[in-house]
Amino acid sequence: MATYTLDFEKPLLELEKQIEELKRIAGEKPDVAKNIRPLEEQLAALRLDIYKNLTPMQRVQVARHPRRPYPLDYVNTVFTDFVELHGDRLYRDDPAIVGGWARLDGTSVMIIGHQKGRDTKENLYRNFGMAHPEGYRKAMRLMRLAAKFAAPVITLVDTPGAYPGLGAEERGQAEAIASSLIEMASLQTPIITAVIGEGGSGGALAVGLADRVLMLENSVYSVISPEGCAAILWKDASQRERAAEALKITAQDLLTLGVIDEIVPEPPGGAHSDPEGAAASLGDALQRHLGQLRKLKVDKLLKRREEKYLSMGALTEK
Repeated sequence: MATYTLDFEKPLLELEKQIEELKRIAGEKPDVAKNIRPLEEQLAALRLDIYKNLTPMQRVQVARHPRRPYPLDYVNTVFTDFVELHGDRLYRDDPAIVGGWARLDGTSVMIIGHQKGRDTKENLYRNFGMAHPEGYRKAMRLMRLAAKFAAPVITLVDTPGAYPGLGAEERGQAEAIASSLIEMASLQTPIITAVIGEGGSGGALAVGLADRVLMLENSVYSVISPEGCAAILWKDASQRERAAEALKITAQDLLTLGVIDEIVPEPPGGAHSDPEGAAASLGDALQRHLGQLRKLKVDKLLKRREEKYLSMGALTEK
């Protein structure tokens, strides 16, 4: 894939080019090599400073980065022995939702996630990670299968939202999302969700009702995109920065609000700059939460899940 640089990353790109140029000529002029280490230290410090102070809209841009790891990338780094399962047994297979059996540190789990594409051809095949009703019905089928064998369910969320096309609406998009929420609320096995990129509206929530909800540091989770919100509220999509701030869509905001349970740190420069480092962080978090949840009896697990969601948005009067 061609280099893709966000606006606020351009100073990093310029430093990287300088370092590459110095390394190139260091073979001919050995005295130049001593200048490389200070520049590398400067690059690391600048990257850390930039990513420590991102605005909400900049985090949206990072969450949408085309080189950011997708579920099938994590399947190959965090999990082992993946066997993909296809189809909803009602209409067709939806490539925007991938799922199947896998092992996490030796434990059999059902992994389900939204899958985007890396190029135009793959994005068209995956429908840009926007699932049709059959995608959510496939996810429900896999969850029921997992519960049958008392296997935990892990979902990886990364979607702009459920597909809003005519065909999807004709086949019951709203019903599929609602049924998925009901299914997950009462599923008799542990569920862990990790928002790894975009968590867009009901399309994300449809596979995101879980006992533990994690978010990667630079992911976002919201009822609508900042552009969509700005277009509705101010009739001007260019007000997206203002909308992103108002929506409280970052992991830090949502942890404060009690919507999520943990922020999974990303390497300096975001998950796209070090996919293996991001996978290590995610894998550690998933293993830790899975170990805690597997100790609970089913009735206690379901009771805690119910209390978790009933407590969200609760108002108290003084």
